[in-house]
Amino acid sequence: MAKQPHLLVEEGDVNDIALIPGDPGRVDRIAAQCEAVEEAAENREYKVVNAEYGGVSLSICSTGIGCPSAAIAVEELHEVGVDTVIRVGTIGALQEGIEIGDMIVATGAAKEEGTSKRYESAVYPAVPDYDVLTSLVDSAEANEERAASNEAAGGASGD
Repeated sequence: MAKQPHLLVEEGDVNDIALIPGDPGRVDRIAAQCEAVEEAAENREYKVVNAEYGGVSLSICSTGIGCPSAAIAVEELHEVGVDTVIRVGTIGALQEGIEIGDMIVATGAAKEEGTSKRYESAVYPAVPDYDVLTSLVDSAEANEERAASNEAAGGASGD
């Protein structure tokens, strides 16, 4: 398989699990918390780094701003073997009690943009894979993150 046109990676260049922040600068911030960090590629708003965290090999790939560039990253990561994608970074919140810096594990998302309409019906719910969601909540609880009610925060959150 040839290199992907935007990420400039090919099969074997990335791990099965990818964390995807928007800002390329966040790739470095996340990688600083990891071991065995190695840059795989960098092109435009896309920076791809492989690393190990807690004995788990993962890739970190920035997506730039907005859904279209995120879709490009996710599609190209899938094409080269990534099977689990976890969005990390900022999130908009309308509920009271959620502060800047709080950790949120989202249990669903609104699809009020145009990109997802190209993939599925607007009525299809935007919810995470149950096993991935459960693992994220379990990890948050194990790290003693402050829990908020689903009604207030839309998932598990903490400082």
